[in-house]
This record gives sequence, C-alpha cells and structure tokens, in this order.
Amino acid sequence: MHSSVQYNEAMRSDAVANREALLAAARVELNLDPDASLEAIAARAGLSRRSVYGHFATRDELLRELITLGATRVAASVATVDHEDPLVRLALIASRLWHEVEDIRVMAVFAVRGPLKGHTAEALAPLRLRVAESIAEGVAAGSVRRDIPVPRLARLVEDAALTALAEASSDSMPGSAAHRLVVLLVLSTAGLSAEQAAALIDTHPELDS
Repeated sequence: MHSSVQYNEAMRSDAVANREALLAAARVELNLDPDASLEAIAARAGLSRRSVYGHFATRDELLRELITLGATRVAASVATVDHEDPLVRLALIASRLWHEVEDIRVMAVFAVRGPLKGHTAEALAPLRLRVAESIAEGVAAGSVRRDIPVPRLARLVEDAALTALAEASSDSMPGSAAHRLVVLLVLSTAGLSAEQAAALIDTHPELDS
C-alpha cells in the first residue's frame, strides 16, 4: 500500500514537471516563432507530441494557459507601481511592462494582437484599468491631454506601447533603447511633446534603466 502511494505521488510529480516543462518550452519556442507547432514545443521540452495531449488537448489550449500565466504575472507586477503624479505613474507602468516582457517581446505582441487577443484582453483587464485610472487622474490634474475621451486615450496609449514593442522585436533593438522608446511613445500619446517626454524620463532615473 505504501509503495502504491509513493508511486502515485511520483506519477503526479512527473506530470506536474512535464506540464511546467511544456509551458517553459512554449514560452521560448513561440518567442522565436509564433507559429511554432506542438511538435516543436514538445521537442524543446524533451517530450513526445503524444505526451503533450495528456496536458493540453489543442495548441490553443496550451497558448491560453501560457497567456493567462504571463498576463497574470504582468498585471500583478504593475499593480505595485505607484506615484503621486499620474503621468509619472503611467510612465512607470510602461517601464515595468517593458521589463516584464523584454525577453518574450515577440510572444507578447502575438498574445495581444494575434488570434487569442480576446483571451489576452480578459487576462490583462487589471492592467488596463490601472492605465485608464492613471489617465483619468492626469486629465483631472491637467497633465494629460483632454481632447480625447479617457477610454479611447487609454486604448491609444496601450497601442503605442505595443507598437514600440513590435518595432523592438522586428528590429532587434537593444533593450535600453527599446525601453526608452516604449516610455517615450506612451508619454507622447498622453500629450507630451518629445522634449517634455525626454525631460520627464531624464528627471526620473528609474524610467531610464
């Protein structure tokens, strides 16, 4: 009886390890090629394709779990960002977002703009709410542009960050330059001139690292 319990525990432990290996492999493989097959993901994990189906019925199911895990991590990280100035807070959110996805920038763009973007949007809802709240506070304080409704401006700010991320992915831009580009585009979309955005970054060292 004792050996049977140990065997079952070992089997469960192996299953958990294999699932984690598949998710880790998918994170790497899909960042290299968003169209990577289950075979390629399984091979990177050192597993057979057949073993994949013991954990994920379809490629989309694997992608949904991977996106959920990543988006949850990003949202939790951004939730800790705060600053009394809503414009600086918005820039800090953009900065934190970049650091969270720097190593998976191709996968991040695919997640937000690809066929599973609806699922990603749901998972990133807390992040989007925080951005919208910061923009609304900035509008009330007079530091963020007022000519665009807050919900629309929040979407445009998000799209600016994604555009910078996509550019950094396609051009293999160095991390420091890509990080600055993300923050600059977010601030510019929020209504700052190029000079004002650069000055804000330069006066807050945490935004340029």
